[in-house]
Amino acid sequence: MKQYNTGTNFRYLDELPSIALSEDQKNQLTQFSTFVLKWNQQLNLTAITDPKEFWIKHIYDSLTCLPLICAGNDLSVIDIGTGAGFPGIPIKIAYPEIRLTLVESIKKKADFCRRAVEELGLLGVQVLAQRAETIGQADQHRARYDWAVARAVAPLTVLVEYLLPLVPIGGCALAQKGGNAGEEISRARHAIQTLGGAIDQVHDLELPEDAGSRTLITIKKMRATPAKYPRRAGTPKKNPLV
Repeated sequence: MKQYNTGTNFRYLDELPSIALSEDQKNQLTQFSTFVLKWNQQLNLTAITDPKEFWIKHIYDSLTCLPLICAGNDLSVIDIGTGAGFPGIPIKIAYPEIRLTLVESIKKKADFCRRAVEELGLLGVQVLAQRAETIGQADQHRARYDWAVARAVAPLTVLVEYLLPLVPIGGCALAQKGGNAGEEISRARHAIQTLGGAIDQVHDLELPEDAGSRTLITIKKMRATPAKYPRRAGTPKKNPLV
């Protein structure tokens, strides 16, 4: 497997405010990157196989969430559609005190996340191989998390129906989107209002090495989500709230 100078990788973190990783945390991120790329040969977890590109577009990209999430000993985060563990596992490595739930409906990817959590020795992490719509209607998960996050999962009109039922009033959803997300935000305003939320922050950024633009959208929960949301599995995608 091609290797890349991880010291160069971590230099990029100086561009992100309020991030100070220990050597152990940097080693864990490197270990996680290596673990994903190793298993990718069997499980097809990512189309990005160049270690430098992988680090920027997966690890660094996940860590851009950190300045927006205020970590604390009782903070709970749920990552919907986590795939190979992004952004949840890098966030957990940077903020080891949080309680993390990874949700991935594809069993082989959920199984990989369990292996990765065990390999890294991460505590306070559960992995669920379920649909987001099912999780959102379950009493043990509905309105139970301080933050519900997702990265490149679905259009915002769909994504908010997955995320907002999982946080209580005062909690937040965080959607990681590609750049120039203004039109997507405009289309989702009705859905956000219907589900009890309001746009809090819209943060645009550029990835290093001209790797692309990103928009981070935080949505504050202002009112309880009506009980009928999220709707049955597949319905939000087929019939978005617009």
